[in-house]
Amino acid sequence: MHGDYRSNIMKQLRDQQVRFAPRDKKIEQVEHAEALLVDVDGGKNYPYEFICFRVTGFRPNAAPFLSVSGEDLQHDLLRFIEDVSDAINMNAEDAGQPVYTVEELSKMFSVSTKTISRWRQQGLVSRRFLFEGRKRVAFLQSSVERFVAGNEEKVRRGERFSQMTDSERGEILQQARRLARLGNSPSEVSRQIAEKMRRSVETIRYTLKHFDQRHPELAIFPDRLGPMTDESREMIYKHLQQGVNADELARRYGRTRSAIYRIASEVRARHVLDLPLDCIHHTSFDDPTAEFEILGPTPEGDKRSRTARAPSGLPPYLASLYDVPLLNREQESHLFRKMNYLKHKASKLREQLDLDQPKAGLMDEIEQMYAEAVGVKNQIVQANLRLVVSIAKRHVSQSEELFSLISDGNMSLIRAVEKFDFSRGNKFSTYASWAIMKNYARTIPHEFRHRDRFRTGSDETFQTKEDEGLGRYEQEVAQQLREHEIGRILGRLDEREQTIIKNRYGLDHNKEPMTLKEVGAALGVTKERIRQIEARALMKLRQAIQEERLDLME
Repeated sequence: MHGDYRSNIMKQLRDQQVRFAPRDKKIEQVEHAEALLVDVDGGKNYPYEFICFRVTGFRPNAAPFLSVSGEDLQHDLLRFIEDVSDAINMNAEDAGQPVYTVEELSKMFSVSTKTISRWRQQGLVSRRFLFEGRKRVAFLQSSVERFVAGNEEKVRRGERFSQMTDSERGEILQQARRLARLGNSPSEVSRQIAEKMRRSVETIRYTLKHFDQRHPELAIFPDRLGPMTDESREMIYKHLQQGVNADELARRYGRTRSAIYRIASEVRARHVLDLPLDCIHHTSFDDPTAEFEILGPTPEGDKRSRTARAPSGLPPYLASLYDVPLLNREQESHLFRKMNYLKHKASKLREQLDLDQPKAGLMDEIEQMYAEAVGVKNQIVQANLRLVVSIAKRHVSQSEELFSLISDGNMSLIRAVEKFDFSRGNKFSTYASWAIMKNYARTIPHEFRHRDRFRTGSDETFQTKEDEGLGRYEQEVAQQLREHEIGRILGRLDEREQTIIKNRYGLDHNKEPMTLKEVGAALGVTKERIRQIEARALMKLRQAIQEERLDLME
């Protein structure tokens, strides 16, 4: 509600108390923080040592010379109170005084829940309590009374706004429309109406803004709705594709129904412009009479040809690739020409697309042709996937490496389909094999660099009976995985805690483990302080390991 912490040192204080302070201490600290909030002057600066002492009763060992501005401190104390109370898990009935939810406070003061949210940003202290097992934002009676005592005019103004009648709102809108037609700015319109109706300028401004957002087609100041971001425009297009009602989107984004459709059409046109329609041209594409033949059915294969048998030892989902019949030369040529012609024709149509006024029918036609081209491409790829398996099997000697090579080879195959010139009369399998092996020649030395370190000079090493335990290469991979996981959970610690843990346990392989005294001397603190920080850091790491269910042992 209040945003993130403005002061990093206050955020660290919150983390320490939430994680390590006993429950009774948390309750005390929340009370102390609210008492401090009352005393803070937004125009002054406050030493962190003073803040920490007022909240916890202890003077800090770290950052004694840091200070926080009063304005930032007010903001962060509101966050601190809510966050620490959230960690207490206190039932509302155990608070010792009446506790009000947002809705109850809204009814009590006859204001909207939005007004309550605005008051929270302006200093109304909120906490988190359990209501029948569900945690909710709520307010102690003492906190409410303290806020009201210091903001009487603000509370009265909120009550008057909520009690505004429909006729008063109608009069405000009527006057605003008349003043706007005379050329007055939104601020001038709000000021004049506020003086005449004896309302605050903020109330009039909110009324007009709220009306414009709810009724954009009747907006008094349509320019104030602001430009639509690219992200919002993409979301509108996505929601319409998913079937969200245009009227609902118009209300959500403060636009008219026609504007929603216009925005979606413009976004769709940009997507059409981004379609990959590059093709391998053929002379027949320029002959209008050839279209029927090009887009006709695929020639039938040789019914006498036998289905290839899958090599032994392949998993079922790889063996199933051999159930797809291979393409003969005639089928292959037909499919490649069809795929490229569809993209060629879609590209020609796209040249007619006007981004300012894109036609839905034209975009339908382009997208349909592209979808058909993708379908033909997938048919070609599917018929040649077994080629990738065959080549990959010749480039590996350990089954663990086969699947990554197949995945890499599949990407080479897809690129080869896009680049193959069918008009030259070559078989696609020849071209694809060259492309796949060329890619392997570039990537395999890098992938197998670690394994080659352990090669003995005789390939028989890799042809012997499989070892039940991990090989040296697998051990290295497992060690790298462990180091990655350790590095990731070390990220849970702050910079000083990470430094201490790495030095104490020799996680930096360039250094030997250090004693508490040596670490303390390096950081300029006592040995005892290093021991305390180390214990706290280890507790964090144990918690991280339990949460992520990691097993970092051999």
